[in-house]
Amino acid sequence: MRAVLVDPFTVPFMGRALAELLLLAVLAGAVSTFVLIRRLGFVADTMTHTVFPGVVIGFVAGGARGVFPGALVAAVLTAALLTLLTRSRRVTDDTAMAVLLAAMFAVGVVLVSRRTSYRSDLTAFLFGRLLAVTPAQLAQTAAVGVLVLAALALLAKELRLRAFDPQTAAAMGYRIWALDLVLNLSIALVVVAAAQSVGTVLVIALLVVPAATGRLVSDRLAVICTVGILAAAAAGYLGLAVSYRASVTHGLRLAGGATVVLTLVGLYLLALPARRLLGRRNGVA
Repeated sequence: MRAVLVDPFTVPFMGRALAELLLLAVLAGAVSTFVLIRRLGFVADTMTHTVFPGVVIGFVAGGARGVFPGALVAAVLTAALLTLLTRSRRVTDDTAMAVLLAAMFAVGVVLVSRRTSYRSDLTAFLFGRLLAVTPAQLAQTAAVGVLVLAALALLAKELRLRAFDPQTAAAMGYRIWALDLVLNLSIALVVVAAAQSVGTVLVIALLVVPAATGRLVSDRLAVICTVGILAAAAAGYLGLAVSYRASVTHGLRLAGGATVVLTLVGLYLLALPARRLLGRRNGVA
């Protein structure tokens, strides 16, 4: 058992990968709770595509070191534009998201189509390079985590009120657009933080599945958030261990990021009976 669950993480690159996933578990677990109560799964999906042109421009300008700042600029721009567009009553939320997704991703594809020297690097950004996480990336993820978690902690009451009763929030004088901007920026920053490790294609799972798992266990937001963080952390640990052991012992090459996501989905499926059991205890089923 030690050989499977402990020994892999004595290897330096595995230790860094696990540290990255644990940081993302706390960050994504908290943000996914607000994604759940606001039903912003499509927003999260949109963000994973709209950072693409920023990635391309950042890579062209500064190589691998330019990817993070390029993605960050694109993510912040997307969050601002999405907040601005959805303020208009003549533009529905799904229309605004679809337009931004199509336009931003198309720009990225056009930029990539004009160059050939770095397509493999951008492919790695789309699908992640978890085992190549560097100390600098860990520092970036930690910095993003502190910023996002501090914002959510300071505005937790207001964000909950905005989610469940926006009319009352507006009547109390809260700026709805400002609260939306904070949440959109938080989602965008999670995408940027996770993109280089698990990839933009897989980060959507980190923004949806943890809170969805917590929702199967409880209706209380604190419990949903806690269970989501624990589920994401457990999936990171077990997924990495399984992918390492399969590759080293059995010669089966399993992508670390994808294995972690599949493990997270597996935990969600295992939690499904809990909802039914709780319903029976409460006399619902």
